[in-house]
Amino acid sequence: MLIGELARRTGVSERLLRYYENRGLISSRRLPNGYRDYGEATEQTVARIRVLLSAGLPTRVIRQILPCAAGTSNLRPCPGVLDALREQLTALDRRAGELAEAREILVRTIDRTAGAQEAAPTAMTAVGAVPDGVSRAGRGSRGGRG
Repeated sequence: MLIGELARRTGVSERLLRYYENRGLISSRRLPNGYRDYGEATEQTVARIRVLLSAGLPTRVIRQILPCAAGTSNLRPCPGVLDALREQLTALDRRAGELAEAREILVRTIDRTAGAQEAAPTAMTAVGAVPDGVSRAGRGSRGGRG
């Protein structure tokens, strides 16, 4: 099947399919006119790639995993794949911890900022309402300049 048909069937852009091919995740043969011709199984491979990418796996790890999943919904034992998956899980756990810390910092900052706003009026509320036709950024009501 040509790249446009594969893109239509998988919902993946032609550009991204070329990237997958460049990274060694999928392959095609070239027709005499230079067009890429993909086998029917490529559609399933692209679906697997999308699932693995959504799990946070980098393409270098996906390239290791794909041969272990060819023609089956389960992974066959392949050298190094289990180690690569464990390494990725460790990295995801570490990132989850970092995100949880970042979230907690944001929650504390929001709480402190909200508390400070309620305790002390801002400069605009101390002076009064913003005049009609003037935005808070100091521009006219249309948001244009001058």
